Amino acid sequence: MDFFELAKIEDEYEQIAGTYEIFNEDIRLNRSQAARVEFLTTVHCIEQYLKPGDRIADIGAGAGEYSLYFARNGYTVSAVELAERNVEAFRKKLTADDRVELRQGNAIDLSFWPDAAFDIVLLFGPLYHLHREEDRQRCIAEAKRVCKPDGMLFFAFISHDMVFFTELANDPNYFRTGDYDHDTLRLHDFPFVFHTVDECRRILRDGGVRIEREIASDGLSELMEDRINSLDAESYAQYLRFHLHTCEKREMLGHSNHLLFVGRK
Repeated sequence: MDFFELAKIEDEYEQIAGTYEIFNEDIRLNRSQAARVEFLTTVHCIEQYLKPGDRIADIGAGAGEYSLYFARNGYTVSAVELAERNVEAFRKKLTADDRVELRQGNAIDLSFWPDAAFDIVLLFGPLYHLHREEDRQRCIAEAKRVCKPDGMLFFAFISHDMVFFTELANDPNYFRTGDYDHDTLRLHDFPFVFHTVDECRRILRDGGVRIEREIASDGLSELMEDRINSLDAESYAQYLRFHLHTCEKREMLGHSNHLLFVGRK
């Protein structure tokens, strides 16, 4: 499948499945030092809230990077993923010792899980794909429903404005020929759905989420990929320290391909 074929698929959920026939989610967060920044930043944030014995829900779990990390650090994880290719990649990595319940399912209907079942709820993939506001709100409502009253919710978005910089890095003609509305400077939401920082805030607040933290989870790592990948171990460790030092500064939020929001219901 290519992008032309993908664009012809009208069913949103079939299009999501097709997207991951093109994009290899199994290596996205671990293929390089630069790619690892998003994962390490997100884990660093989640671990500040984890307590012994906490139960974690991973909604839109992809190929299992977060689920397996936390399961192998002693937590019980329940994971749901829509795309068949991602589910297959996840299953291949599971061992008999992994405390992970994995199922294929849709983030807007988590009726297989009871109310207030989880201490930590991760919603890292679905909001990359849901075009309709009512679906986004159903997804957020389900995440809130399965979260305990004193639990924490973590939401990821793809940042709208940063895409222009990363596309320009790959295509010097992007501003002349790129796939966006050249009058409004609005990206076309394909193959992902993009949100500005303010749009992310509005979506979560409309869903009754009390936002506590806003984080530029990968910062400039995609734009600076070659430089970051060339760093030696000491320099990379110091780069990560700098990134964690700056990624919650308000002025840095728009300069990131991915955004992480932490909230309570």
